[in-house]
Amino acid sequence: MTLDGPFEPVTRRFDLSLRSGSDDLVMENPRLKKNVTSSFPDQISLALSADPSSMWVSWITGDAQIGKNVTPLDPSSVASEVWYGTESGKYASQQDSKSTVYSQLYPFEGLLNYTSGIIHHVRLEGLEPDNVIENDPALVLMVGDLTYANQYLTTGGQGASCFSCSFPNASIRETYQPHWDGWGRFMEPLTSRVPMMVIEGNHEIEPQVDGITFQSYLTRFAVPSEESRSNSSFYYSFYAGGAHFIMLGAYVDYNITGTQYSWLMDDLHRVNRSLTPWVVAAWHPPWYNSYNSHYQEFECMRQEMEALLYQYKVDIVFNDHVHAYERMNRVYNYTLDPCGPVYMTVGDAGNIEKVNVDFADDPGKCPKPDDNKLEFGGLCHLNFTSGPAKGKFCWSKQPEWSAYRESSFGHGILEVRLSNVKPCAF
Repeated sequence: MTLDGPFEPVTRRFDLSLRSGSDDLVMENPRLKKNVTSSFPDQISLALSADPSSMWVSWITGDAQIGKNVTPLDPSSVASEVWYGTESGKYASQQDSKSTVYSQLYPFEGLLNYTSGIIHHVRLEGLEPDNVIENDPALVLMVGDLTYANQYLTTGGQGASCFSCSFPNASIRETYQPHWDGWGRFMEPLTSRVPMMVIEGNHEIEPQVDGITFQSYLTRFAVPSEESRSNSSFYYSFYAGGAHFIMLGAYVDYNITGTQYSWLMDDLHRVNRSLTPWVVAAWHPPWYNSYNSHYQEFECMRQEMEALLYQYKVDIVFNDHVHAYERMNRVYNYTLDPCGPVYMTVGDAGNIEKVNVDFADDPGKCPKPDDNKLEFGGLCHLNFTSGPAKGKFCWSKQPEWSAYRESSFGHGILEVRLSNVKPCAF
């Protein structure tokens, strides 16, 4: 993939002889089971901080509980402390921090409650880049929908590709929280060596009573929110190599009058493009999407924020949510523009909900404006005002801003080469 173009639209359709989804591993699988004693670190993970001289280390001790009656562990019973140095066995530096627990409670008949192990987050400082292990990849970016714990009842068992279809009488959108612990162990061989940066998706909402949401996401992950001046785990930024990454929250206020918008404007303004030529943004639901799933679902967010990203010459945008791959030509306001970002939907890593295969421009597949239900925000659906689809809600062929789309399984690799920078002139 290059940032040149525009390219003629290409569609590669899904081979219907292939499996359309992936099954979750059962919790008894050795890769998901806890294999350390209660006091030893479990689910170890790394995350980047504000600069190369600092990094977050996270882990869990103690045993999670699930049942009708659960008692939270005392976070102060185990110290959050990391000793580190430049030579194995010689640790001259030490950092500590506070730990925490969270609970997922359901006061409904037959539902089980959960309380986590003790979750530790410690920020290491004073690191020397020359002594940090180099990994390939150097960074993992997870753009929401991490564990799909909310595709299960609190009692576990078999998950569902459609929760409301399989459990129409559920009192609330349930979750099986031990799935988070299994996922943390499954990822540990990677995340204990390679920093992983995350942002929330709709499957992380996980509602409880009294309007409590996102408890798993907010508690389990360390992100550089304070370091990037956002003070919110729902949106933040960080530097990696020659790129500045901006992680935006689609499930919190994104209006032009809101806190996130003000923070985004300030963050973009502070990037020195002579030192950091690339700016990459990521959030969960795509603005540009020609599949009929989640079609124009977050049009409101696009109308609020797109002009700001364009003004500050954001280069690349990564999204998820749609379970397929699609790469756009450079685009702004649904019009080909050589200075617009390249948007990429990489939602095809495989999951219990199956791959998306239908396009909004397929005969009879154009959704109605109220077909896609939002978990957050309003609806701002619009008919196109120019081009071949003028006056229509859907194109009758692959849109010109959609360069390549493919229903498949996979992941993307971004390689930043500073020698190939071609800044956009205004």
